[in-house]
Amino acid sequence: MSSCLPQPPAESGGINITLYGFSIMKESMEKAIYPGFAAQWKRDHNQDVRFTSSFAGSETITNQILQGVSADVAILSIDRDAMRLKQSGFVTSDWHALPHNGIVNKTPFVILVKQGNPKGIHDFADLAKPGVKVVHPDPVSSGGAQWSILAIYGSELVKSEKQSGEPDRARALQMLQAIWRNVISTPGSAREARTQFETGFGDALVTYELEGMLMKEAGKPVEIVTPQATIFSEHPVVVIDRNVTAAKRPVVDAFIQYLWSDEAQKAFVKFHFYSVTNNAFNEENKAFGHIERPFTIDYFGGWSKAYPEVIEQVFKNQVQKTK
Repeated sequence: MSSCLPQPPAESGGINITLYGFSIMKESMEKAIYPGFAAQWKRDHNQDVRFTSSFAGSETITNQILQGVSADVAILSIDRDAMRLKQSGFVTSDWHALPHNGIVNKTPFVILVKQGNPKGIHDFADLAKPGVKVVHPDPVSSGGAQWSILAIYGSELVKSEKQSGEPDRARALQMLQAIWRNVISTPGSAREARTQFETGFGDALVTYELEGMLMKEAGKPVEIVTPQATIFSEHPVVVIDRNVTAAKRPVVDAFIQYLWSDEAQKAFVKFHFYSVTNNAFNEENKAFGHIERPFTIDYFGGWSKAYPEVIEQVFKNQVQKTK
């Protein structure tokens, strides 16, 4: 007969949000964003919020969500992964309607080298020099790897366009091919690639700037080489609408909005992401490198063009297959 008694709301004692994030989100989320939001929600609603999370390559976590893991929120490396979740019906809300088109933070792509830069690497082109061993995450599983391909290829387009008025696609392809011939390892995520490089494997690693900054903070013997022209990767957040219960929805929506709060954006900068809301916050991080010619995914016409035209037609068909 107990079913006749009034039942308390299923999650009144506390709510758990499950977040899947691409690999380099781990530190900022666990050390700053989760505790910051939980404290705010407790103060305003007297309810405990806990977080469960899993971090891996962006394509990997997207595939896991498509296979049915119970994620409520995903922070992805590339907008294309968000599109895949939408096309499969897991995401029904429009993340582009969120602040800043759903982008929560950004970071440029750089080259990490051993202390003293023994191979004399000063730009992407130097990665093609004979005898340089490059560690590069796998574009099949890692969003960071796809950003890296766009950074290398796009940098040559940007520089050739500055020199001659026209982007030289043949020159950009040749450089990407030459660099890829020097790639000795393709780990599954940017974080796995960093771990491998930290153990002394390879001469250079193309990765997110913040990975180099975290390594330097930890006292690792590395230097960050900032290319003359490079891409800023921009990272979207999506709600996995199919999985979020009505009881959980208000707190999930509040958490999403919190990501653009001053508190959260300052926390991202502290963990070496660039803020998307306020450039003054970025000036607080004196370790950020100077990029002469930064560009974004818009240079390629967005992910809907960049993926088929560069990742598939250039990289998969003309670089990977010919190695």
